[in-house]
Amino acid sequence: PPGAGKTTGVPLALLDEPWLAGRSILMLEPRRLAARAAAGRMARLRGEEVGETIGYQIRFEGRSSARTRIKVVTEGILTRQLQFDPELRGIGLVIFDEFHERHLHADLALALCLDAQRGLREDLRILVMSATLDGEAVAALLGDAPIITSAGRSFPVDVRYLARDVEGPLPQAASAAIRRALAQEEGDVLAFLPGAWEIRRTQELLHEECEDEIEILPLHGDLPWDAQDRALRSAGKRRVVLATPIAETSLTIEGVRIVVDAGYVRVPHFDPVSGLSRLTTQRISRASADQRAGRAGRTAPGVCLRLWSDATQRRMSAHGAPEIATADLAPLALELAAWGVNEVAALSWLDPPPAAAFAQARELLSRLGALDAAGRITEIGRAMVKLPLHPRLAHMMFVAQRLSLGDLASDIAALLSEHDIFTGAARRSVDFTQRIEALRASAGSNGRRAAQAYGADHAACQRVALVARQYRGLLSFARVDASATGKAQIANARSDDLAHTGLLLAFAYPDRIALQRAPGDHRYLLASGRGARFHEKGMRLRDRCIVTASLDAGETEGMIHLAAPVDIDELRAHPDVPIHEEDAVRYDAQQQAVIARREVRLGALVLGAQPLSKVDTEQLRAAMIAGIRRLGLDALPWTRTAREWQARVLSLRAWLPEEEWPDVSDAALLATLEDWLAPFLDGVTRRDHLARLDLAEILASRLDWQTAQRLEQIAPTHLTVPSGSRHRLEYTPGESPVLRVKLQEMFGRAETPRIAAGRVPVTLHLLSPAQRPIQVTQDLRGFWERTYAEVKKELKGRYPKHPWPDDPWGAAPTGRAKKRGE
Repeated sequence: PPGAGKTTGVPLALLDEPWLAGRSILMLEPRRLAARAAAGRMARLRGEEVGETIGYQIRFEGRSSARTRIKVVTEGILTRQLQFDPELRGIGLVIFDEFHERHLHADLALALCLDAQRGLREDLRILVMSATLDGEAVAALLGDAPIITSAGRSFPVDVRYLARDVEGPLPQAASAAIRRALAQEEGDVLAFLPGAWEIRRTQELLHEECEDEIEILPLHGDLPWDAQDRALRSAGKRRVVLATPIAETSLTIEGVRIVVDAGYVRVPHFDPVSGLSRLTTQRISRASADQRAGRAGRTAPGVCLRLWSDATQRRMSAHGAPEIATADLAPLALELAAWGVNEVAALSWLDPPPAAAFAQARELLSRLGALDAAGRITEIGRAMVKLPLHPRLAHMMFVAQRLSLGDLASDIAALLSEHDIFTGAARRSVDFTQRIEALRASAGSNGRRAAQAYGADHAACQRVALVARQYRGLLSFARVDASATGKAQIANARSDDLAHTGLLLAFAYPDRIALQRAPGDHRYLLASGRGARFHEKGMRLRDRCIVTASLDAGETEGMIHLAAPVDIDELRAHPDVPIHEEDAVRYDAQQQAVIARREVRLGALVLGAQPLSKVDTEQLRAAMIAGIRRLGLDALPWTRTAREWQARVLSLRAWLPEEEWPDVSDAALLATLEDWLAPFLDGVTRRDHLARLDLAEILASRLDWQTAQRLEQIAPTHLTVPSGSRHRLEYTPGESPVLRVKLQEMFGRAETPRIAAGRVPVTLHLLSPAQRPIQVTQDLRGFWERTYAEVKKELKGRYPKHPWPDDPWGAAPTGRAKKRGE
C-alpha cells in the first residue's frame, strides 16, 4: 500500500544479498524530484551523504562515485544506459518503482531489460514495485515472477466526499475546501490540482483569504530545485502545498495530515492522423486517487477531502491509460531502431504500442533521415539517439551543428524542452523568436530587468540557459561527419543570428511549415495538409510563411501556440528541407479549373509554380473528372430530358431485372465518370465549360441502337390518350409511372394503360377541367363503374361548359369545352 516504505526500504534491504555479489542496483523513478528525494532519504538512513553508497542521476545532474551501489535514475537515463551498455555490466538488479504511472520510457526500459535478460544477462534480476498496479499482469510478463506483498505501516486516512461534484472553476472550489480543512483539521495540507495555472490561481485566492501565519507553497515541474525542496521540508509554519501529480508517489512531505484532491490530471493525447497532440484535462483513476489519499497517512492519521461525489468515485476507471497508448511514439520508435528492432512484437510489452501511432512515428523518422528505406537506423539516427531530446529536436541539433548554428539550436531546443519562460499576459505571445531574445537578454549584466521587460521570469531563463549549455556540450558527443551526408553549410552563418530561427525549426518540424491561406490572414495551411490558426488576429507575427513549433490538434484545425517566420527562398535553398519539384495536372477548387504547372512542393504546400507548356490530353481529362467528383454530379448541366431518361432506365432496371438494364443512378454515374463522360471532355478544363455538354445525348449514348429502341417501346416518354392528345409520363425509379390527364379525355377507355411489356400499370391522375386531381387510380374501369357518378354529381354544376355524359363508355373523348349552344 502507499506509505509502506518500499521506495527507500527495499533497495537497502537487498543491498547485501549474496546473489547481488557486490554488484549495483539501478532504481528507476518516474520523476526527477522523487529520484533526488529517494536518494537523499536512503543516504540519511545510512548516515551518509548522497554520492557515497547511494547516488542519483537525472537529466543534467547527478551525484555518485566509485563507491555507489544504489543509483536512483529517471526513465530516460535508464534507456540511455541500456543503449550504450545493453549488458548493464556491474548491475545485478534493476528496480522499476511506481510502475503504475506507466510512463512511456518505463514501458520501453522494461521491454529492453527483458530482452537483455533473455539474450545477454540471464543473471540480471528485475523487480517491479507499485502500490496500485495489477500485479498479476506484470508477474506474467516477467515469466510468472513471484509477487511479494507488504502490509505496510501507513496510518489510517478518513476519506470524505462531496454530496455532488464540483461545478465551476477548480481554483475556487479547491481554495474553499482548503480553508475549511485548515479550520477543522490539524496538520499541513497537500492539495492536488491538474496544472500550474490552477496552482497559481488557487495560491492567489488563498493569499487573499488566509492568515499570514499560513505558508502557501507551489510544487510543480516549472519550479527550480530549491523551490521544490522548500515545499518538501517543514519550516515551522503551518503549510499548504499546492501540487500537480508530481507529489502523487514516492514522496513524503513532512507534516502533511490533510489531502485535498481536485480529482483531475492534465495529459497529452496524440492523434496519429494529424501527427499532433492535444492536452486534455480528465478525471484521475481510482488507483491514482488511492495514491493521493495515501499522502495524508504517511506520518500520522489523516484526512482526504475528495472534491467529487461517492457516485462519481464508483464510475471512475480502475487504472489510468498507459502513456504508450496515447503518446507520440517517435522517441520510442527511434530507441527501438537503435536497439535493432523494427517490429514491436519482437519485444515483451505489458501493453504493445498502438499500430497506427507506431507507423506514424516511423514515417516521421524516415522523413527526418533517421531510418533508411528498409527501416533500419541510419548514422544520422544514431547521432540523434545520443541526444536526450525528442527526435524532431535531435534532428534539428544535428543539422544545425553542420551549419555552425549549434548555439542557436541549443537555445531553441532548451526553450522547447523546458516550461515557458514567459509569464502572465506575455505567455499569449506566439512569436517564438521573442523568447530567444528574452533568453539572451537575461544573460546580460542587467539580466533580471531585461527579462522582465520581455515579460519573462529571470529564474526560468537561468534554468533554460543552463539546459542550453548542457545541449551545447552534447553536440560534440553526437557529432557525425558532415562530409558523409553531402550537405552544404550556410555561408557566413553566425550562432547569434536569429534570422535562422525559422529555418532551424523547419529541420525539426518539416510537416508544420505553414503558408497563409490569404494575405494578412491568421489562418494557415500546414505542410501536413492540416489547417491551423492563431488565437488572436492582433499578433506580432503576420508572415506569409511560418514554422509552428507548438500547436494542438484542435477540433477541425490546430491552434498555434508558438511559431517563427521563415524565408521561403532559404527553405528552397537548403537540401535538408524536403522540398521537391513535380508536374501537377489537377482540378483547383478555388479557380474552378484544371491547372497544369510545374510546382515546387513541400508536402501540401506549393512554394512556387510555372505553367506547363505541353500537357497530355488524358491527364487533363482525368483532372477534370476528379474535379467533377469533388463538385458532385449536380455540377453537370442536367436537363429535364436527361433526368427523365435516367428515371426511365432505372425504372426498367427495377421492373425487368432479367434484362440487365445499366445502373445509371447518381452514385453509379459518379463512380464511372471515366467510362461514359471522359470521352466528351476534350477542351473542357473549367467548371463553366460543363455548360457546353449535351448531357441527355451523352447519357443516351450509353445504350446501343437496339437497346435504345426498346427503351422507347416499353418505357415511352409520352402516351396517346383517347382524345388523341399525347401526355408526358412521369417516372420515378421502381414506382408506377404517373399520367396526368383530364377526365374527359379518357371517355370510352375501359382498361388502364400499361407499359414495360404490359407488366406495369400506369397510375392515372384524372384531372378536373381546372387541372386539379379528381381521382388517382390504376383501375380505370372501376372508376367509371363505381366513382364516376359521384364525381359527375359533384362537378357538373361547377363546370357546366364541359361534358358530363351519363354514359362515359359511349361518349366522345375530348379535351375541349362544349361548343356554344350544346
